[in-house]
Amino acid sequence: MNMRDNLQIEDQTLNATMRKFGAPDTCIRAFQHWSVLLRGSQVTLGSVILAAHGPATAWSALSPEAFTELHRVVTELERVLKAAFAYERLNYLMLMMVDPNVHFHVIPRYSAPRTFEGHVFVDAGWPGPPDLSRPNDVGPGVNDRILAHLRACWSEA
Repeated sequence: MNMRDNLQIEDQTLNATMRKFGAPDTCIRAFQHWSVLLRGSQVTLGSVILAAHGPATAWSALSPEAFTELHRVVTELERVLKAAFAYERLNYLMLMMVDPNVHFHVIPRYSAPRTFEGHVFVDAGWPGPPDLSRPNDVGPGVNDRILAHLRACWSEA
Protein backbone atom coordinates (compact mmCIF):
# COMPACT_ATOMS: atom_id res chain seq x y z
CA MET A 1 0.00 0.00 0.00
CA ASN A 2 1.37 3.41 -0.77
CA MET A 3 0.93 6.44 1.46
CA ARG A 4 -2.04 7.78 -0.56
CA ASP A 5 -4.16 4.63 -0.11
CA ASN A 6 -6.50 5.97 2.50
CA LEU A 7 -9.70 7.96 2.89
CA GLN A 8 -8.01 11.33 2.52
CA ILE A 9 -8.33 13.23 -0.71
CA GLU A 10 -6.08 16.23 -1.05
CA ASP A 11 -8.00 19.36 -1.99
CA GLN A 12 -6.02 19.95 -5.20
CA THR A 13 -7.14 16.55 -6.55
CA LEU A 14 -10.84 17.40 -6.23
CA ASN A 15 -12.59 18.50 -9.39
CA ALA A 16 -16.14 19.79 -9.93
CA THR A 17 -17.47 16.32 -10.75
CA MET A 18 -16.03 14.82 -7.57
CA ARG A 19 -17.48 17.68 -5.50
CA LYS A 20 -20.90 17.18 -7.12
CA PHE A 21 -20.83 13.56 -5.98
CA GLY A 22 -20.06 14.66 -2.43
CA ALA A 23 -16.28 14.38 -2.20
CA PRO A 24 -14.51 14.35 0.09
CA ASP A 25 -17.34 13.20 2.43
CA THR A 26 -18.49 10.33 0.19
CA CYS A 27 -14.99 8.96 -0.40
CA ILE A 28 -14.73 5.22 0.15
CA ARG A 29 -11.09 4.93 -0.94
CA ALA A 30 -8.59 7.38 -2.42
CA PHE A 31 -5.63 6.44 -4.58
CA GLN A 32 -3.00 8.62 -6.21
CA HIS A 33 -4.97 9.24 -9.43
CA TRP A 34 -8.48 7.95 -8.62
CA SER A 35 -11.11 7.97 -5.90
CA VAL A 36 -14.09 5.72 -5.31
CA LEU A 37 -17.10 7.68 -4.05
CA LEU A 38 -20.50 6.51 -2.89
CA ARG A 39 -23.14 7.47 -5.43
CA GLY A 40 -25.85 9.37 -3.52
CA SER A 41 -28.52 8.05 -5.85
CA GLN A 42 -28.40 4.29 -5.36
CA VAL A 43 -29.49 2.91 -8.73
CA THR A 44 -28.73 -0.47 -7.20
CA LEU A 45 -27.20 -1.44 -3.88
CA GLY A 46 -23.56 -0.38 -3.82
CA SER A 47 -23.62 2.08 -6.73
CA VAL A 48 -20.42 4.12 -6.73
CA ILE A 49 -18.50 6.68 -8.74
CA LEU A 50 -14.96 5.95 -9.90
CA ALA A 51 -13.51 9.43 -10.44
CA ALA A 52 -10.18 10.52 -11.87
CA HIS A 53 -8.44 13.25 -9.91
CA GLY A 54 -7.67 16.56 -11.52
CA PRO A 55 -9.09 18.56 -14.41
CA ALA A 56 -9.17 16.01 -17.29
CA THR A 57 -12.39 16.11 -19.29
CA ALA A 58 -11.36 13.55 -21.91
CA TRP A 59 -10.46 9.90 -21.39
CA SER A 60 -7.37 10.40 -23.57
CA ALA A 61 -6.20 13.31 -21.40
CA LEU A 62 -5.40 11.09 -18.42
CA SER A 63 -1.77 10.36 -17.68
CA PRO A 64 -0.20 6.98 -18.41
CA GLU A 65 0.21 6.62 -14.64
CA ALA A 66 -3.55 7.05 -14.13
CA PHE A 67 -4.24 4.32 -16.68
CA THR A 68 -1.73 2.02 -14.99
CA GLU A 69 -3.21 2.63 -11.55
CA LEU A 70 -6.72 2.03 -12.88
CA HIS A 71 -6.02 -1.70 -13.14
CA ARG A 72 -5.31 -1.91 -9.42
CA VAL A 73 -8.28 0.31 -8.49
CA VAL A 74 -10.74 -1.74 -10.56
CA THR A 75 -9.38 -5.03 -9.22
CA GLU A 76 -9.81 -3.86 -5.62
CA LEU A 77 -13.19 -2.24 -6.31
CA GLU A 78 -14.64 -5.40 -7.85
CA ARG A 79 -13.35 -7.54 -4.99
CA VAL A 80 -14.81 -5.18 -2.38
CA LEU A 81 -18.22 -4.83 -4.05
CA LYS A 82 -18.44 -8.61 -4.46
CA ALA A 83 -17.61 -9.16 -0.78
CA ALA A 84 -19.96 -6.40 0.38
CA PHE A 85 -23.05 -7.17 -1.73
CA ALA A 86 -22.47 -10.29 -3.90
CA TYR A 87 -23.38 -8.58 -7.17
CA GLU A 88 -24.07 -10.77 -10.22
CA ARG A 89 -22.77 -8.39 -12.88
CA LEU A 90 -21.05 -5.03 -12.80
CA ASN A 91 -21.66 -2.19 -15.26
CA TYR A 92 -19.22 0.69 -15.83
CA LEU A 93 -20.86 3.70 -17.44
CA MET A 94 -18.77 6.66 -18.58
CA LEU A 95 -21.36 9.43 -18.79
CA MET A 96 -19.69 12.82 -19.00
CA MET A 97 -22.38 15.04 -20.52
CA VAL A 98 -23.46 16.83 -17.33
CA ASP A 99 -20.42 16.18 -15.14
CA PRO A 100 -17.47 16.66 -17.50
CA ASN A 101 -14.47 15.39 -15.52
CA VAL A 102 -13.43 11.79 -16.24
CA HIS A 103 -15.49 9.39 -14.13
CA PHE A 104 -17.47 6.17 -14.28
CA HIS A 105 -20.77 5.26 -12.70
CA VAL A 106 -20.16 1.74 -11.38
CA ILE A 107 -23.47 -0.06 -11.01
CA PRO A 108 -23.65 -3.51 -9.39
CA ARG A 109 -26.40 -5.61 -11.00
CA TYR A 110 -28.82 -8.02 -9.34
CA SER A 111 -31.49 -10.35 -10.78
CA ALA A 112 -33.44 -10.30 -7.50
CA PRO A 113 -33.97 -7.69 -4.77
CA ARG A 114 -31.21 -7.29 -2.18
CA THR A 115 -31.77 -6.27 1.43
CA PHE A 116 -29.28 -4.17 3.36
CA GLU A 117 -30.00 -3.29 6.98
CA GLY A 118 -33.73 -3.75 6.51
CA HIS A 119 -33.99 -1.71 3.30
CA VAL A 120 -34.91 -3.53 0.06
CA PHE A 121 -33.03 -2.55 -3.11
CA VAL A 122 -34.36 -3.40 -6.55
CA ASP A 123 -32.46 -3.38 -9.85
CA ALA A 124 -35.23 -1.82 -11.98
CA GLY A 125 -33.33 -2.34 -15.23
CA TRP A 126 -32.44 -6.03 -14.89
CA PRO A 127 -31.74 -7.81 -17.22
CA GLY A 128 -31.29 -4.79 -19.52
CA PRO A 129 -29.20 -1.66 -19.01
CA PRO A 130 -29.32 0.00 -15.59
CA ASP A 131 -32.29 2.34 -15.27
CA LEU A 132 -30.72 5.51 -13.87
CA SER A 133 -34.13 7.19 -13.79
CA ARG A 134 -35.44 4.75 -11.16
CA PRO A 135 -33.03 4.78 -8.22
CA ASN A 136 -33.89 3.16 -4.92
CA ASP A 137 -35.47 5.60 -2.48
CA VAL A 138 -32.97 5.81 0.36
CA GLY A 139 -32.20 8.58 2.76
CA PRO A 140 -28.90 9.87 4.03
CA GLY A 141 -28.99 7.45 6.98
CA VAL A 142 -29.02 4.41 4.70
CA ASN A 143 -26.33 5.92 2.48
CA ASP A 144 -24.17 6.57 5.54
CA ARG A 145 -24.46 2.88 6.50
CA ILE A 146 -23.63 1.75 2.95
CA LEU A 147 -20.61 4.08 2.98
CA ALA A 148 -19.42 2.72 6.34
CA HIS A 149 -19.94 -0.87 5.17
CA LEU A 150 -17.92 -0.34 1.98
CA ARG A 151 -15.13 1.38 3.89
CA ALA A 152 -15.02 -1.52 6.35
CA CYS A 153 -15.00 -4.10 3.54
CA TRP A 154 -12.15 -2.23 1.84
CA SER A 155 -10.15 -2.21 5.07
CA GLU A 156 -10.58 -5.99 5.31
CA ALA A 157 -9.65 -6.62 1.65
